[in-house]
Amino acid sequence: MTVVTMPREVFKRTRWQRQYLVKVFITDALVVCAAVVLAQYVRFGQAPDLSSTDGYITSVSILFAAIWLCALSLCNTRSPRVIGAGAEEYKRVASASFWTFGGIAIITFLLQLEIARGYLAVALPAGTVALCLARWLWRRYVGKKRADGHYQTAVMAVGDADAVTYLAQELARDPRAGYDVVAVAIPGYGAPTGERLTVGDLSIPIMGDEDYVLEAIRECGADTVAVTGVEHFGHEGIRKLMWDLEAMGVDLVVSPGVMDVSGARLEMRPVAGLPLVHVEKPQYDRAKRFEKRAFDFVFAAVALVVAAPILLVAAIAIKLDSRGPVFYTSERIGLDGRPFAMLKFRTMVSDADRQLESLQNLNESSGGVMFKIKDDPRITPVGKILRRFSVDELPQFVNVLRQEMSVVGPRPPLRQEVETYDGDVQRRLLVKPGITGLWQVSGRADLSWQESVRLDLSYVENWSMVADLVIIAKTVRAVLLSQGAY
Repeated sequence: MTVVTMPREVFKRTRWQRQYLVKVFITDALVVCAAVVLAQYVRFGQAPDLSSTDGYITSVSILFAAIWLCALSLCNTRSPRVIGAGAEEYKRVASASFWTFGGIAIITFLLQLEIARGYLAVALPAGTVALCLARWLWRRYVGKKRADGHYQTAVMAVGDADAVTYLAQELARDPRAGYDVVAVAIPGYGAPTGERLTVGDLSIPIMGDEDYVLEAIRECGADTVAVTGVEHFGHEGIRKLMWDLEAMGVDLVVSPGVMDVSGARLEMRPVAGLPLVHVEKPQYDRAKRFEKRAFDFVFAAVALVVAAPILLVAAIAIKLDSRGPVFYTSERIGLDGRPFAMLKFRTMVSDADRQLESLQNLNESSGGVMFKIKDDPRITPVGKILRRFSVDELPQFVNVLRQEMSVVGPRPPLRQEVETYDGDVQRRLLVKPGITGLWQVSGRADLSWQESVRLDLSYVENWSMVADLVIIAKTVRAVLLSQGAY
């Protein structure tokens, strides 16, 4: 029997992860202790002191802190599978906190202990919020490290050439995700020949086919194997691969082959001993549409009231800066292909549309469908300022009140763009266009046509109210930093 050992490179590359988990544990302990100390001080007016006559109160605080930390461990809030990405980490932290204090509240109620009410009212919200904030700060730290090339998970991708190319391209698109494809294995390729696979700026060695995976791991030091198709291994082959990788301390992930589908729509269901991934249908039902419509109306009304002074100042500045109307209306295509007049503050000279044909040779948009020039000569001095901070788009909240647009949605397309749509891109018209969206928080004008379409389709397929709130929060940040705005 061959004994498979963990490559030394894998141990070195995962050392950061073990150190990170220790730091997170220490942070959790400090936050929990601070929360119970604060709760004791607010509720009883004294800091913890075991030597005082009321030392039992401090003993209770110590017990609370210990139970809370145990709950955080039992709920796997520091599992490498959830830390650093997605909402699952925050959900587990909140769940562990509520279970802890829910249990304590029940016990103290049954025992008629008066300590619980005021104590828990301080410790629970303060500690839970502080724990989530600490995890967020650690994520920011890890994201910065990963963007600089550190804290990477070395991935060996196994699958046909197109599949591993796409996987490497998508992982390289977001360096903060922390996945670095260091080698690929292509079924049917045979023994390694020294050839390399070029993916953008990456040059990835091809380490043979599926029969050379274990030897390739030892050579490239991968700590994760990503399989993009299991048909080349067969049932027995994939099970043996799992056992071999387990002995080596190497993780195995299997790509389900679907793209731009959010985790909320994916559910693993074991059926007849087979792990099947169920993909839920997009949420297009009437109840969800009513929920979104109600949110849009309230948000737009509040936004117009709050932004009224800015709207007035912008209108005066436009009139003083150049001749022409304050507002500019542009025909856009909305829900189900219906046209509407989208409102914006005028940021160009009044005859900008007539100059468009003469500027077509300067179009910087890849694909030629959209028209974008970074230093468009038609933009007025005030218009540059309005565009930089997206003030020119504030009148679109009127379109939201008219139910022509949503606060969040796909980018509102021009008629000539829609005329180029094929069957797939037509799905953008299943929902109302938005003032902001995934395209707005992912580069705005810096995006290519293809990337803009991909993000819009992803939004349509994975819409949820929680996602809308996240996009709105990210939009504020993108506007303040003027990312991709011109």
